[in-house]
Amino acid sequence: MDDIDRAVLRELQADGRIAYADLGPRVGLSPSAARQRLQRLLDSRAVQVVGVTDPMAMGGQAMALLGIGVDGDPRTVADALAAHPEVVYSVFTSGGFDLFAEVVTPGPGDLLDFVNDVVRPVEGVREVRPFPYFGIHTHRFLWDVG
Repeated sequence: MDDIDRAVLRELQADGRIAYADLGPRVGLSPSAARQRLQRLLDSRAVQVVGVTDPMAMGGQAMALLGIGVDGDPRTVADALAAHPEVVYSVFTSGGFDLFAEVVTPGPGDLLDFVNDVVRPVEGVREVRPFPYFGIHTHRFLWDVG
């Protein structure tokens, strides 16, 4: 990945629907060269262009990252949690928790209920530590492409 590739990615992070006619000049290429650059990145699977929703804009008002300690296989717990629409994603870790899960609920009371009534009873869950973040504009995706 060279400097032009990184410039293309920075522009896409700012506006994923930018037209090649606008993208090319911003990164020092013609529109067709910008299209070819992006296509090469997509073909190599170094880059994916996907839509990302903002859970807060979609009605969620309480979000939390749950640190989950598990007795047994964390994949079983992750699979059980994945059945619930409140769970945005989960990741396995090798740190202080076996699993992290991000959840979004309509409000703080719903978050508390979800943790106590849904997550804690899952077989294998030993510990749940919520790290809540409330309000608007809590996410900043700042992946630096160079």
